[in-house]
Amino acid sequence: NMNFLSGIWWSLPLVLVWVTPPVNSSWWYMGAVGSSRVMCDNVPGLVSRQRQLCRRHPEAMLSIGRGVAAWTAECQHQFRRHRWDCNALERGQRLLGRVLLRSSRESAFVHAISSAGVVFAITRACSQGELKSCSCDPKKKGSAKDSKGHFDWGGCSDNIDYGIKFARAFVDAKERRGKDARALMNLHNNRAGRKAVKRFLKQECKCHGVSGSCTLRTCWLAMADFRKTGDYLWKKYNGAIQVVMNQDGTGFTVANKKFKKPTKNDLVYFESSPDYCIRDRDVGSLGTAGRVCNQTSRGMDSCEVMCCGRGYDTSRVSRMTKCECKFHWCCAVRCQDCLEVVDIHTCKAPKSAAWISRT
Repeated sequence: NMNFLSGIWWSLPLVLVWVTPPVNSSWWYMGAVGSSRVMCDNVPGLVSRQRQLCRRHPEAMLSIGRGVAAWTAECQHQFRRHRWDCNALERGQRLLGRVLLRSSRESAFVHAISSAGVVFAITRACSQGELKSCSCDPKKKGSAKDSKGHFDWGGCSDNIDYGIKFARAFVDAKERRGKDARALMNLHNNRAGRKAVKRFLKQECKCHGVSGSCTLRTCWLAMADFRKTGDYLWKKYNGAIQVVMNQDGTGFTVANKKFKKPTKNDLVYFESSPDYCIRDRDVGSLGTAGRVCNQTSRGMDSCEVMCCGRGYDTSRVSRMTKCECKFHWCCAVRCQDCLEVVDIHTCKAPKSAAWISRT
């Protein structure tokens, strides 16, 4: 049932990847210059609150498309050495959606990083004057004081509060319609992702004194590179806390009383993760057959762990690399091109490499 599936896609933050075309596509161009109502009514699976926001802020959808690109790239970076590598598509199979139908740690991370990506994209668009509904942070005006003394607010402070407000309204809209355990889990992890972006808001200043002295300073608040948010949420993924619903069904508590109660910054999950060793459509697993592994590593990217004990194949390949690099005064590094022969190790496939599906 496609209507049912589209509803599932939009119940998740990452669903934007299914309905957001490339930023420079003609679809977005027509939406931008045509009727926002027509554009928004043709996006499948939106709940009424999301359609209202889409019609009211059609230009924000373009920014969200950039946010989708940012968080998917960051997710794949963080999981690059793991069996599950946040690879959303393979031959048209929308496997990431299957991962999110489970309440696993991977689902918790994706909800958090995708929510963070929307905050980051909307906030950046505000600062760059791309949205009619917001601009630089209007509260950062006049004079203030920090540990280094007095300064004047100037420049363009990132309007992070608007980015968080918009992301909460848009991303959480579908979850707020449900009262089940998964909806509560998703809302918690969405919020953790939004808070993570604000955590790395930093004050930057410019000195105006004589000879560059800081007798006079102009300062503004700016978001850090999105990688910092990704690294932070990756640590939260590794320390995610398994929870169960409480007796009255209004919240959750830790599954193991030995562990601390989760804070608003922690990621939470209900179900244990599958091992992702074999191709399994029901759990959204591509398997690890053909994945490159590290023969000398003892971590998750080692050939033993990555290949799930199935062994690996080794092929010798030649590639061009930069070598004999020398620094030339003042400001140049010059290298030669060298031919390097390396061994590449890839995981063997299981005896049956066909898709497993339990349905």
